[in-house]
Amino acid sequence: MARTKSWAEKMAGAPAPHTSTLEKPFAGIAAGSHLFISSPLQIKALIDKIPYGQTLEVLSMRQQLAQAANATATCPASSGIFLRIVAEAAWDEIESGTPLNQVTPFWRIIAPNSPLAKKLRCGSQFIEKMRALEKENA
Repeated sequence: MARTKSWAEKMAGAPAPHTSTLEKPFAGIAAGSHLFISSPLQIKALIDKIPYGQTLEVLSMRQQLAQAANATATCPASSGIFLRIVAEAAWDEIESGTPLNQVTPFWRIIAPNSPLAKKLRCGSQFIEKMRALEKENA
């Protein structure tokens, strides 16, 4: 029986970012549009640049990624999957004792009331706590 990959392995082993032309509409994006498929590592790099005490909306992240790739849009489905991979890999680091200032601050992009926050092992309460702590100390 194959062992389950860790979140860090999933992040490192994901396909490289690429663009594809939509043959039919997808997730509100018109046929013929250039759809950018990012990667967990690219999303991690973007999150790592969000300043302490600030947040970024997922939609804004997707727009930034699409613009940088000269694409019409970034795939919302793969972006959500990759964002979860990044967050869970960071949570693994936190659980192993890595200081918070040395992990990817996923709480700056995942809203505590989002469906994704409810799926994460850390729970939405951790995200709320971290956002409040950073806002208080910014």
